[in-house]
Amino acid sequence: MSKPNLARRVAQAAEIALADHRYVTFIDVVTGLRWLHTRHVDVWRQGRAATLAELAAVDGDRLLTTAALLRSWAEAKGLRPVPAPYVSGSRDRRPLRFTAHPEQEPFTVHWLSPDLSEARVRRIAERQARPPDLVVVEPSAAWTCAGCADTGPYLIMEDDRPHCLTCADLDHLVFLPAGNAALSRRAKQESGLAAVVVRFDRRRKVYQRRGLLVEEEALARAEERCLADEEARSRRRERDRERRAEQDVVYQERMAAEIARLFPGCPPERARSIAEHAGLRGSGRVGRTAAARALDENAITLAVIASIRHQDTGYDGMLMAGVPRAEARERIRDAIDRRLAEFRTGSG
Repeated sequence: MSKPNLARRVAQAAEIALADHRYVTFIDVVTGLRWLHTRHVDVWRQGRAATLAELAAVDGDRLLTTAALLRSWAEAKGLRPVPAPYVSGSRDRRPLRFTAHPEQEPFTVHWLSPDLSEARVRRIAERQARPPDLVVVEPSAAWTCAGCADTGPYLIMEDDRPHCLTCADLDHLVFLPAGNAALSRRAKQESGLAAVVVRFDRRRKVYQRRGLLVEEEALARAEERCLADEEARSRRRERDRERRAEQDVVYQERMAAEIARLFPGCPPERARSIAEHAGLRGSGRVGRTAAARALDENAITLAVIASIRHQDTGYDGMLMAGVPRAEARERIRDAIDRRLAEFRTGSG
């Protein structure tokens, strides 16, 4: 890839991140470029990789070039640089390394919109300065503790090696399953020592949060607090649900309008259906990505392609018949291209 082309792609990824949360990080850009998946970032943040470059689809020199291009773009936009230390979620809390290159500063800067208030800037800086949660892994395969050569239901990384909770002095904590946000939040607040429990989902290829390890006394105090204000929290949840529903409707209307603009041949009811399906909260579909929320043309096109694939081709039937996914997609490629052309021009 030529440097001008890379600069253009870096700018596109950065614009999407800036539109989504009003600041840009190096991680935003490399995941936007799809050189790293969020699962790779999770592994790195857990302290299970010496450098981020080990997990990337490109080498350390390309990452360094990308960081320099991000800086040039951010400075030209007048964004505000804020140093942002990265430390691991392992027990030793060591600084995370992006590459084997001795200079790490190009990767660690957060680039903030100049429109952010000083209070918001302080909150972002304080949040980044806080050490990350300790991360405990619920392994899906047999493993051995590097300290005692035993095993157990959980492991935590120390010095790049797995340790059991007993060797890590965490075996006095009790497990609180995910599912009750208020109880989890309060138990973590009450607990002097806590850790997030994750497990790798092989189907979705991401680490999913399973719950928390907290002190037993802290969990009891959190349960008492939740019982005391359950009615008020129930009313608040209902108000929040209504607010989110209204926000989703507005977002889906904007997406449908953008589909109609990019694909004038797409019937209005089909555009609305695509927007409602792709933009469903909690679905994990392309319409919920940061790029789609910023109404990025590529993300909108992917949502339309997904609709065509399932509604206008025999793709689903091929999968049911046992055709491999890659082969099925190759078979319907021409049909998708024809339908996209019809939607773009209004012909057919």
